[in-house]
Amino acid sequence: MTDPNVQVRRATIEDLAKLTELWQQEGLPVEEFAKRFQEFQVVELAGESMLGAVGLRIAGTEGWLHSEVFGAPEFADLVREQIWERVQIVAKNHGLVRIWTQHKAPLWHQLGFKLPSVEVAQRRPAAFSGPPAGWTCVQLKDVTGPAVSIDKEFAVFKEMQHAETQKIYRQARTMKIIAAIVVLVVMILVVFWAFAYFKAQNLRR
Repeated sequence: MTDPNVQVRRATIEDLAKLTELWQQEGLPVEEFAKRFQEFQVVELAGESMLGAVGLRIAGTEGWLHSEVFGAPEFADLVREQIWERVQIVAKNHGLVRIWTQHKAPLWHQLGFKLPSVEVAQRRPAAFSGPPAGWTCVQLKDVTGPAVSIDKEFAVFKEMQHAETQKIYRQARTMKIIAAIVVLVVMILVVFWAFAYFKAQNLRR
């Protein structure tokens, strides 16, 4: 659901005071989160009141939705919907394979979060703290075998860029050779034309 009066964005330093208030209300680790405030996605109403926020922690190709807080509890599901739309964009930009959460609100289940298989559960990063039970996730990409790391994806990207650069250099060299041949041919034609012209002038004399 899209509401033009509702905005969702990454938290800024200006949001820290309000976020701190909401974290304190929920008994969350304020000092730890204050150092990672940019990890939170916030939803606000027409640039005025903060409706809520949810943390999105990224480890490699895995994302973790955590620590949801609400300035207006009656808008909790609206906040979750707006956050989820933004998270999908962020996930695509970072090449994430899965999003994990421990949140139990029915809407998360409706949005596609399900209990993972044993194999998938083993891929949850150790950085995502919490008990092993109670996790659900959404698979964003169809993958087989171990998830490809960001470093490997970047290496592939660099290799593609290098190949493209080499291709451009080869094309440039080819164009220079063609241009040189054209210039040489033109010079030969000019010399030939000049020789023929002077010869014709001499014959007239």
